[in-house]
Amino acid sequence: MSETISRFGLDELPRAHGEVTCRGRIRVSPEDFRVDEILGFEPSGQGEHAFVLIRKTGENTDHVAQRIARLAGVKPMDVGYAGLKDRHAVTTQWFSIGLPGKPDPDWSALASESIAVVRHARHDRKLKRGALEGNRFRIVVRELEGALDSLEARCAAIRAAGVPNYFGPQRFGHGGRNLQEALRLFADPRRRIDRNKRSLYLSAARAYLFNRILAHRVGNGSWNRALEGDAFMFTGSNSFFKADRLDEAIERRIEALAIHPSGTLWGTGDPAISGAALEMEREALAQCAAFREGLERCGLELARRALRLPVADLEFSPIGADACELAFSLPAGAYATTVLRELVEFDAHSSPDA
Repeated sequence: MSETISRFGLDELPRAHGEVTCRGRIRVSPEDFRVDEILGFEPSGQGEHAFVLIRKTGENTDHVAQRIARLAGVKPMDVGYAGLKDRHAVTTQWFSIGLPGKPDPDWSALASESIAVVRHARHDRKLKRGALEGNRFRIVVRELEGALDSLEARCAAIRAAGVPNYFGPQRFGHGGRNLQEALRLFADPRRRIDRNKRSLYLSAARAYLFNRILAHRVGNGSWNRALEGDAFMFTGSNSFFKADRLDEAIERRIEALAIHPSGTLWGTGDPAISGAALEMEREALAQCAAFREGLERCGLELARRALRLPVADLEFSPIGADACELAFSLPAGAYATTVLRELVEFDAHSSPDA
């Protein structure tokens, strides 16, 4: 188990664009890490659910949801949000509140030094986990050292080729605790455990195996090119397809960031890949039988995740001689740390994403 747990962090996974030549500090203050949720749709203006857009500084998502529930006089389960946002940041996100047949309370009562109500509207459906298009990040890197003139060139390379779509270290818990708990669960599947924690541990195990697959392909240079037997995913979609043959059309679509090779999110079912792609995954996970077999026994169904992450609207802006701002948009389920680590060296373990 020690060998397995020792290789889960981003700092131990290979980079795609070579070793970075700059280091710096992020999150010197919450204002240095800004995240704006991209909902992907507009509230309709009518319906049983109130939608409230909140800007919060240094506030935990769950705690804000509880405050909203108390103000609205509803149960916490009646408050929905698309995903957790980091406490150590300035974040803007939507909350939904089920209020059938009831008027909105005075949302301005939520306002405080750390919470601002940006807008509110009605909608006909509850906001569920994962129901967002993505997030827009604005991150200030301070105390920059090294070859700063290389940052613009690295940004250009990332715009053109994307970055490896690693899961961030926060998925695994402090010190890999979620992976350790997953192994305990696999050793005793009948052990009674909170449903949310069970889901958390299983997700960590799948993410660990995916990162191993991706790291293997980054190491041999195939993370952003087609292998015989690959299954390909579309940008902005969870659907995938397997090409009858690899040809120039496939290569052009990969180069244009329209499709991407994919890796397995482990479970039972058809592997969807074959040949060289399947053999490469077997090599990457040869030492991970406990995780593979445990996930299968727990009944998870196989799924796929793109190996490559396009980085939309990546901007680099110097701030004086020793700081810069990096801005970019990512789809839901992607991690800002996977972009930052290709640009600057920093302590990933103290820097969870939105």
